[in-house]
Amino acid sequence: MSPEPPEPTVRDVADWWATSVDRVEPGVIELRGRPVQDLIGTTSFTGVIWLMLRGDLPGPGQERLLEAALVASVDHGPHAPSIAVARMAATCGVGLNNAVATGVNLLGDVHGGAGEQCVALLGEVSDRSAGGDVDAAAAEVVAEWQARSKYLPGFGHRFHPRDPRRDSLLAMVDQAVGDGIVGGSYLRAALAVERLLTAGRSRPVPINIDGCTAVIYGELGFPAPLARGLFVLGRSVGILAHAWEETGQGRRNKGPMPPSVLPTWIGETP
Repeated sequence: MSPEPPEPTVRDVADWWATSVDRVEPGVIELRGRPVQDLIGTTSFTGVIWLMLRGDLPGPGQERLLEAALVASVDHGPHAPSIAVARMAATCGVGLNNAVATGVNLLGDVHGGAGEQCVALLGEVSDRSAGGDVDAAAAEVVAEWQARSKYLPGFGHRFHPRDPRRDSLLAMVDQAVGDGIVGGSYLRAALAVERLLTAGRSRPVPINIDGCTAVIYGELGFPAPLARGLFVLGRSVGILAHAWEETGQGRRNKGPMPPSVLPTWIGETP
């Protein structure tokens, strides 16, 4: 008969939740070792996001890039599934918190995950082109990705011929490269993939918002999975705004289409 395990001590329980993210004790709240009262009024929300994820505060140029990526990701209209479902949830009596959670929970690999995937794609191009030909590296990596899937994350858009956020975001990255804030390898990789996809086509395949923010997150040194987490933070603002607007419009049990429109019957009539 095996001996009974020892009863956990207070230290065992405390170590179970050991963390370097914050320290909360009676009269003390520290975020990454910094008293919260010293951050209030002196540090932006974007700066605190960086602090919580990275353990230090960003430089001004780094903070501007991160904020630009978050702002650009805030909203893309009620036809986006995450926004639409949050608006529907808001009419079902579940409250704002559940409406927002419903929208956030739709941000998966297909809707919301392209930024994370594009960071990985551009990272491969950047690694293979170190000290070499970025266009050749882009052709290699793209061929490998397209052999696995016809979809290439971060390029083209089903709605916009040219994503209106592209030029502003990439210009900021280019300026940051010139100022020595970031290295530029992810930007060069993205532009090489864009050139490759556009070559020989009458209609270009420009970098979209997922690709632009992937460039920023990659340049700033965020691991690919955090690109999705940061996108979720930005898009949560739009989800909240739409859910709040919907609560004031008086609808109940709003469905995905007006009641007068019925789904097309595709079954067989006996």
